Amino acid sequence: MIIQVSPLAESRLNGMLGDRPGYFKLFYDTDGCGCDGTAVLLIVNEPDSDDIRMESDSLPFLINKQQQIYFEPCLRLQSENSFPSYRLSSDSMIYGNHVKVHDLRDTADTSPQPLSWFVR
Repeated sequence: MIIQVSPLAESRLNGMLGDRPGYFKLFYDTDGCGCDGTAVLLIVNEPDSDDIRMESDSLPFLINKQQQIYFEPCLRLQSENSFPSYRLSSDSMIYGNHVKVHDLRDTADTSPQPLSWFVR
């Protein structure tokens, strides 16, 4: 899988990583959301055993190999100056115009939880 990140999105994501190591994990949450699912980006300490790396120009992206079925092989992640979230799309689909990033590096359990863990 390939993820192309716009320059603005890359800059914002690098700022979220800061000086600490981490990976951006593309996660498709289908539990308890009342819809078909929603894409989120998680910042995790390290890959899980079922995670695979996604091709990206400079940022470390992961996806669980079982979740690949929810996405097309080539994705784009874009950002706007005036909006705090991201747009995830492909040539034929928009996966979300409000994709949020959640930093799980400080939590003891970094495995993704149902939607309730990130609604604030």
